[in-house]
Amino acid sequence: MMTRPAPGTRAGYRAFRTIQTRWMDNDVYGHMNNVVHYSLFDTAVNGWLVERGVLDFHGGRQIGLVVETGCRYFAEMAFPDVVTAGIRVARLGSSSVRYEVGLFRNADETAAAEGFFIHVYVDRESRKPMPLNEALRVALEGIAT
Repeated sequence: MMTRPAPGTRAGYRAFRTIQTRWMDNDVYGHMNNVVHYSLFDTAVNGWLVERGVLDFHGGRQIGLVVETGCRYFAEMAFPDVVTAGIRVARLGSSSVRYEVGLFRNADETAAAEGFFIHVYVDRESRKPMPLNEALRVALEGIAT
């Protein structure tokens, strides 16, 4: 029998972004649909990168492509909850990053869901992996565990 990991706490994350849920996030069961969690992961991480000036998704030479993702669900969330996304970098390679994100409902200290995704950073035109640029690496080192 496999033991299910316990949800993490806010203390385990290095950066935070607050995201308001929307009416359309709820499904017919009255809670946030599971696919919304992945959208929140993407919004939290990419918003954090844009705020730090290390992601220019319109014209930057380097972009991150998702190559793997996963999520564990621990508790329900629903509109009108406010979600705080905790972000950390669990692995920093030469051209790849494993982001881990905890989604915290309202003021809860334990995560309602925790997930990860791995970005491989590539040249926008060729789509070939390229080393992380220096500004991006420095920003990511600041939230690495």
